[in-house]
Amino acid sequence: MAQAFDIVSRITERSGQLRLAEQKVAEAILNDLSTAASASIGELAQKAGVSLASVTRFAKAMGCRDVREFKFMLAQAVAVGQRFFDGVKTIPPGQPPELADVVYNDIHAVLEVNRALLNPDALHRAAELLRDARMIYSFGMGGGSTMLSDEARYRLVRLGRPVATYHDALLQRMVAATLDKADVLLVFSTTGNVPEMLTNCEVAKEYGVKMIGITALGSPLAGMVDVLLPIKALETDFIFKPSSSRYAMMMTLDMLVLELALLQKDRSQEQLRRLKYALDMHRGGGDRQPLGD
Repeated sequence: MAQAFDIVSRITERSGQLRLAEQKVAEAILNDLSTAASASIGELAQKAGVSLASVTRFAKAMGCRDVREFKFMLAQAVAVGQRFFDGVKTIPPGQPPELADVVYNDIHAVLEVNRALLNPDALHRAAELLRDARMIYSFGMGGGSTMLSDEARYRLVRLGRPVATYHDALLQRMVAATLDKADVLLVFSTTGNVPEMLTNCEVAKEYGVKMIGITALGSPLAGMVDVLLPIKALETDFIFKPSSSRYAMMMTLDMLVLELALLQKDRSQEQLRRLKYALDMHRGGGDRQPLGD
């Protein structure tokens, strides 16, 4: 099998440079990718109104050895999800004020679902690990997972916990190799199926590091961690809207940090008082301003 590439993009880019018969094949495929992926060479030829030889030449022009390999790669592309080929059709009607309701309702829905997944016992066990850790390392890769791993650092330092965040795959691996049983690894992953992240967690696990996972229930990462705080993403067909999954992770993190704060009430109170004092002396402001900006 040839090295994988985005066959749909290649068809789009090269179709204008092909012979007329092959352009017809490209048009027929792009008009209905799902059907084309499952059609026989004869059905493709009939749909495009060309000969079998034209379909074969088209497949080779796309960089494939034959039609069979071309169809395999097309099937892989289609498996990504039809909603990413029909994205424009999924835009809800209305202007920005109405679209704000769409975004808000999706956020509300994901919070409702993930509220039901919160497990008090798991939150308590995870908070105990964070309280007793010599050092906490927060791992995240990608979009929301990266952002929330940083958010964990911002939140935990307020409670006086030593914490560092790493996003780079190689740095994560290097750090994982330096940890021991006194450390705790807090891992964020919406899917729980990022190969680099899983490999790096395996390295940490070899050294007996306790792991807390804020990740998808039933995922490979969920099966590796010592304490699972499960989340569920609710993706819709409206592909242009930012994913609401980060709100699921944020709510779970909020509950974890709250549990930690209550486990060490006296220390937490003093830490937060110091923060408020230092901020008020610096910027002024009212009593209800947040501990940050």
